[in-house]
Amino acid sequence: MIPNSFTATALAALLGIAVAAPAMANDVSIEQYGWSNSAGGAQNGFKNRIRVYQDGRFNKVIGQQRGRHNLSAIGQQGIGNYGATYQNGNRNVAGVAQFGSNHTTILTQDGNGNIAAGVQVGHGCDANVSQGGSGNVAAFVQACP
Repeated sequence: MIPNSFTATALAALLGIAVAAPAMANDVSIEQYGWSNSAGGAQNGFKNRIRVYQDGRFNKVIGQQRGRHNLSAIGQQGIGNYGATYQNGNRNVAGVAQFGSNHTTILTQDGNGNIAAGVQVGHGCDANVSQGGSGNVAAFVQACP
């Protein structure tokens, strides 16, 4: 009887901690399907969000955020893709979608209110976008054989 009581108390405490997350908390959501995919990163500040979706094999995502109200979204389907977002500042938005194999995308934002988004399809595309300052917008689409 005591072990069940202890388990119930521990579960209630964990649920209380989850519900009591501060409104300024950072947020990460990761979905991975397939085999040997990896995702990681770091957040410093508040109300930053990282979203990751990977389906395939050997895909890798890195998201790093420093500041407030930044959003990073990376979706990859295929084999051996690499997507990274580095955000330093406030209210930056970065998005990457990669379909196929062996793509690399690196989006770097240093400033405030920047938007960068891109899509790569096929095999072996490379993209590197860097934004400094405020209010910049960049978009790209690549189809590689």
